[in-house]
This record gives sequence, C-alpha cells and structure tokens, in this order.
Amino acid sequence: MSLILLIEQVLNGVQSGIMLFLMAAGLTLIFGVMGLINLAHGSLYMVGAFAAAAVAAATGSFLLALVAALAAAALAGCLIEMTVIRRLYDRDHLDQVLATFALILIFSEGTRFLFGSFPLFLDIPSALSGPVMLPGGIQYPLYRLVIIGVGLAIAAGLFLLIARTRIGIQIRAGEADREMIAALGVDIAKLYTLIFALGAALAGLAGALVGAIQSVQVGMGEPVLILAFVVIVIGGIGSIKGALIGALLVGLTDTLGSVLLPLLFANFMEASAATSVGSSLASMSIYILMAGVLLFKPTGLFGEA
Repeated sequence: MSLILLIEQVLNGVQSGIMLFLMAAGLTLIFGVMGLINLAHGSLYMVGAFAAAAVAAATGSFLLALVAALAAAALAGCLIEMTVIRRLYDRDHLDQVLATFALILIFSEGTRFLFGSFPLFLDIPSALSGPVMLPGGIQYPLYRLVIIGVGLAIAAGLFLLIARTRIGIQIRAGEADREMIAALGVDIAKLYTLIFALGAALAGLAGALVGAIQSVQVGMGEPVLILAFVVIVIGGIGSIKGALIGALLVGLTDTLGSVLLPLLFANFMEASAATSVGSSLASMSIYILMAGVLLFKPTGLFGEA
C-alpha cells in the first residue's frame, strides 16, 4: 500500500469517527445524566437524514436542509422525551429497552408511510463537491474535510458548554446527584428535556451530513447506533472526551482494518477469499478493541466507577 493511500484511509477513518462522535456524544449525555438506555437514538439520526433530504429536494438549499435536520430531530426528541421517556426514568433498564425499541418500530413505519420504502438521495452542494489538494500531492474530497472540521468544532463547543456554562454545571451536577440539584431549585424536567433535545439534534445533524455520502433509507440509524454504543463503552459513559477518543479509535480501526487486513491475507490466499476473510476480521476488530479496553479498564478510557 502506498503512503498516499494510507493517509487517505486515515482521513476516512477520522471522518467516520467524527460522525460516530456526533451520535455517541448525545447518547453518552443521555445515559450519563439520565441513566436511560435509549435504543431509539438511531431513529433520530434517521429523522435528521430524511428531513434534510426532503427540504433539500424542495428548496435546493443544503444549508436549509441541515437546519431542518437539526430542528426536526430536536423536535422529535422533545416530543418523545415529554410523552414517553419521562415515564421511564424511575423504571428499570428492561422497561427502557422495551419502550425505546417500540419507538424504533414506530419511527421506522412512520417514515416508511411518509416517504415510502425507496431510498432518497441528498446531493453534496456544488461549492463542497470535488477534491482538494493536500500537502504531499494527496487529493481528498472537500466535503469529507468539511465534515471533519464541523465535527471538531462541535466537539469544542460541547466541551465549552459542559465545562464553562451554567447549563453545563447543571448537567454535570445532574449526573452526580439529580436529587440534590432538584432540591436546589433546578427544574430537572426542563434540564432533561434540554439534554435529550441536544442529543437528538446532534444525531439528526450526523444523519444529514452522512446522507450526502450514502443513500437515506429506513433503518439507516440502527447499525450506527450499535457502533455508538461501542464508542461510549470504550470512551467511558458520561464522558464527552471519551466519546471523541472512542469514536476516533473505532473509526480508524474499522476503516484501516477493512483495507489492511485483506492486503495481509492476500499473501496467503486468493484475492476473493482474502477480501472476505479480511472484511470479516475488520468487522470483528472493533469489538476486539472494546474487549481489550474493558479488560484493562472496565469503566472505559475516561469513565468513572
């Protein structure tokens, strides 16, 4: 493998990791602060993607599509938090899993009813299409670089929100002792709704950004949700820094594994068999990484006991 191809694959892994971070950041906030297992988080990713595709088709504006994705996912998050999720905070995790799994089915069938079963397509805006020349003669798609930049900017904003603002103090306090901050006069119901809407908006934005790279279809959020759970287990539940580091590790492991492992096995077997075996092992490598982290640090890289 040439050095240029390796650098391109590293950038692909970083871009994939950034998208996983947008999913995992909201998920780790919701689980860390509320103690809620939300299997429907992937459905909010799908809502953002479909909202963006529909608005882009109607207006031709990619910027409006992103705004629509944020708004639709945040609104959907608020609605399900106030109508369903709010009744689950004091229930055990099995009830939460069953209720949020039901939400997956509702969102999937509702989306299929509104948009049909065929995939939609969201075009990359012309200003962001095409490659850009990087140092060393590397050509890389401009849109993917923009995704990396947007994701890193959002990560920095989340760090500042959690560490430097009054809302961030309330979020951290709610994670430590929700009864105490309620006794101090903080409206815990509004705080929970805000956190859930923020997590939903991040998932919706991720869906819209990825929707311009791949097709937008029903059920697209569930595979990403599984990887997002892997990310927060690796990074540590409730840690934004852990979500970012874990997402980058997962993105790089998946992308580089899917490229390097088939090349490695090509030295010992036919190309088609090497590709099959290498791809299978690449999919396994993410979970091997998770198991390795948990073996040495059961709380995750940045999690607390």
